[in-house]
Amino acid sequence: MAKNKKEDLIFSKLISRYLRYIELEKNYSPYTLRNYKYYLNFFRKWFVKKYEQEYIQRLTSEMVTSYRLHLSRHEDEKGKGLSAVTQSYYIISLRAFLKFLSKKGVKSLSAEKIDLPKVGSRQIKFLTREQVERLLTSPDLTTVNGLRDRTILEVLFSTGLRVSEMAKLNRDKIDLKAREFGIIGKGRRSRVVFLTERSCEWLKRYLSTRDDRYSPLWIRYSGKTVDITSAGESMRLSVRSIQRLVEKYRKVAGLPIKVSPHTLRHSTATTLLSSGANLRSVQEILGHKNVATTQIYTHITNPQLKEIHKKYLK
Repeated sequence: MAKNKKEDLIFSKLISRYLRYIELEKNYSPYTLRNYKYYLNFFRKWFVKKYEQEYIQRLTSEMVTSYRLHLSRHEDEKGKGLSAVTQSYYIISLRAFLKFLSKKGVKSLSAEKIDLPKVGSRQIKFLTREQVERLLTSPDLTTVNGLRDRTILEVLFSTGLRVSEMAKLNRDKIDLKAREFGIIGKGRRSRVVFLTERSCEWLKRYLSTRDDRYSPLWIRYSGKTVDITSAGESMRLSVRSIQRLVEKYRKVAGLPIKVSPHTLRHSTATTLLSSGANLRSVQEILGHKNVATTQIYTHITNPQLKEIHKKYLK
């Protein structure tokens, strides 16, 4: 490998190279890219301010220890600190960046010398089937917004889609007859998504009220409109809008926990596993790259194993 020029070793330039790498070669999602960019620039600003230099090859284990301490004491303008899980994300991004530098022949601290923070088991929040039903039936069906929102809730639960995947759906890609559709999900991996008969009926009902030719499956009914014969991309319901409507109906349903689209995804997974679906099948349905990610749900459904054990081993 050609010798690196000094200006090419400047921290900010190396971060830019790394972000291009994970976007083009690793196919990381825009959401992950945005987070990594934030985490790494947060570290860079701290590093430059504290050590008055922009050369990552001078990073030491002692500096990383100092950075960990900084993270543990960091507070935002509202006085809120970083959780242990969030702190681990900052360190994970730094390790990944250092591995990239090593791969590209840029000498710096070995990523292996940075231990990941120990955090407690991930707490999965999910709804019981009764709570799901209360949420799904909470929209007012006498309004166009209510019918759309009921359909969104039904599809979220029946498919286990991520909210980013949900927002990107286009109506011409939905095969109502086959009750399935294809998507490009996280990491740009493609998969087939299946609809229940119930969610399919709600989709038919919702789409029958649409007199436009807009491409987006989910559209807004407020704000500036565009010609109904256009593609209507500006009419697409945003990720944030879907998140807000889920929280809105959580309040209407009187549910005791905070609910997001991801809570419904968790609820789909736990319902499938507790109903007897195997781990690999649930992995495929959710679009997880690794089965280890799906395995976190088994901690929730494992109590049922006690009953199986009791039934067969008396």
